[in-house]
Amino acid sequence: MSQQTSSPVPIFLSPPHMSGREQQYVQEAFDTNWLAPLGPNVNAFEQEFCDYVGCKHALALGSGTFAIHLALDTAGVTTDDDVLVSTLTFSASINPIVYQSANPVFIDSEPNSWNLDPQLLEDALKERAAKGKVPKALVLVHLYGQCADIDPIKALCDQYGVILIEDAAESLGSTYKGTHCGTFGQSGIFSFNGNKIITTTGGGMLVSDDEAIIAHARKLSTQAREPNLYEHKHTEIGYNYRLSNVLAGIGRGQLQVIDEYVAARKRNFDFYQDRLGKLPGVSFMPDAGWGTHTRWFSCITIDPAQFGCDRTHVLETLQAEKIESRPIWMPMHMQPIFEQYDFYGGDVSAHLFERSLCLPSGSSLTLDELDRICSIIEKLPVAALA
Repeated sequence: MSQQTSSPVPIFLSPPHMSGREQQYVQEAFDTNWLAPLGPNVNAFEQEFCDYVGCKHALALGSGTFAIHLALDTAGVTTDDDVLVSTLTFSASINPIVYQSANPVFIDSEPNSWNLDPQLLEDALKERAAKGKVPKALVLVHLYGQCADIDPIKALCDQYGVILIEDAAESLGSTYKGTHCGTFGQSGIFSFNGNKIITTTGGGMLVSDDEAIIAHARKLSTQAREPNLYEHKHTEIGYNYRLSNVLAGIGRGQLQVIDEYVAARKRNFDFYQDRLGKLPGVSFMPDAGWGTHTRWFSCITIDPAQFGCDRTHVLETLQAEKIESRPIWMPMHMQPIFEQYDFYGGDVSAHLFERSLCLPSGSSLTLDELDRICSIIEKLPVAALA
């Protein structure tokens, strides 16, 4: 009788990680039949989130994309306005700009953090101000768990009268000089998608220290209904964007363990750096040093001439072993849907995209799984040259 070889157990890039604390709040929602949007879990989640990041007001929503859309809407972004935005990001950072019939203007990365380059931002603002069309807003992305260099960026926004909106979807828990990202601008947004550090299965949060902004966004997120007890009256266009009471319960349980989950992701990075950092041609997303990096994703850059094979070969080899990895974001100015919009920069983000890879980074990864991933990558240069 022939012996069957067992198939390798899949390792996913960043799967949801439930702590067990979520069930209490979800059960309360079921026990009280408070399943529809809004309710005690929503109110508590918003307050607990404010307490964690250090903001005054928060609005729980169905996605981070919804939060960006409301941030732009409440900022007054409208038809033909220019909105500056990091090019090295996911399309969800850009799509809401287009929802508002505005024009994204892409800014390249700087190599020290992979985030938006403040010098290129200054160049863009000087050029556009000279032409008499200062951008309305900047959507500043904090990438892969690391804050952008906020001080010079915020100073430029203040100088030119540009509204700062922080896209911290990937960087909950990261700080800049001791302050949580997402709290420096007029508004900030966070995501609780299934692959984020904490999840509500799908969800997001809009935060601001300006009570009026959150109050207006709260109204818009519930179809912009006017406060009238007897009829549904509307004076502006609204959206159905609220997070449900059940999902907010999941978020409350997740938020209680965020520090543990961040520590686990940092442990993953340290393991990769210790094992793979010794290989020729392998480097890691830098730690810029101006704050805490959560290492939401552990990202490596591969120089094929030194390593012996390229990024794609590493990805395909891991895939054959049922290990999920993926390239870093394709810069938005390279995307077919956005290629007609202006771009400031060179080839920093494009070069990173060609050579960089996100490795499995979930907070539930075991040491055996990390060892398995590293062992496969360590053998790749020898295998490629054989």
